[in-house]
Amino acid sequence: MKRLFVFIALGIGVLTGCEDVIEVDVPSGDTRLIVDGLIRVDTTQIYVPLAIKVAETNSFFEEIPITSLESIILFYEEVIDGITYTTGSSSLAEVEPGSGIYVPDPTFDEDQRLTVSTLLARDWLFSLIIRHKGRRYIAQTKYVPTAAIDNLEQGTGTLFEGDETEVLVTFTDDPDADNFYLFDFGFNDYLATEDEFYQGQQFQFSYFYDQEFEPGREIEISIMGADRQFFNYMDLIIEQTEQSFGFFETPRATVRGNVFDITGLDNIDVLDNTDRPDAYPLGYFAIVQEFRDTLIIE
Repeated sequence: MKRLFVFIALGIGVLTGCEDVIEVDVPSGDTRLIVDGLIRVDTTQIYVPLAIKVAETNSFFEEIPITSLESIILFYEEVIDGITYTTGSSSLAEVEPGSGIYVPDPTFDEDQRLTVSTLLARDWLFSLIIRHKGRRYIAQTKYVPTAAIDNLEQGTGTLFEGDETEVLVTFTDDPDADNFYLFDFGFNDYLATEDEFYQGQQFQFSYFYDQEFEPGREIEISIMGADRQFFNYMDLIIEQTEQSFGFFETPRATVRGNVFDITGLDNIDVLDNTDRPDAYPLGYFAIVQEFRDTLIIE
């Protein structure tokens, strides 16, 4: 059965459902590290496109300043019943000075790149360890696959002003799991959705851009996998972020991601910083499968 839903994008307003509560803090004047660690994996490629971008918070309406790290290493391990069986690592470096973008270090004797075949071979737990201005941070995630886009087509519907562009997106949900998805519609428009109402079904939804496009314009749309934590984070970020800000920059309210300050901690089994509520960076680290498709406007 195919089910049709409608999502409306005006600016970046998105209709999503989320029952989990996420703490939102009013921004303070403290400078915080920002980690943009969304890794989008095309499983038809040889290598995982590892690239972590870092910056620091700044006052509103000012340019977000790039920062440099003392070190950044990606560790990955397979843990079964509390026992670690296989480990690996990738050391990252800022190849282009001043860019704030860290990629596998090309100066190492051994190749620091992570292959897609290695990524898919085991159920890895990935740990990103960062040192910045004397502090130590960690973010952990697992690779999340996703469904492919079955079909993209231009619709004829309109909304309030009559100058919107409708896109119909169709994909098929995996019936064997509770799935979460993140759609990237370009133009800083994102949509987070879960399969609560369409589990195991082919699902079609209508998405509206708040503008008309010239005929022949190509629009690229992608679908990404997400776990519940990343879904909750993006759901709240989409609500809080205005068009003028990026998803890993300073929004109107401070949304906590999965990067934690572990400076001076011996036990990192519980990552929540609840005992140090003011010591936390911003941003998120996730490794997800992505499928892309292109629609040509008629």
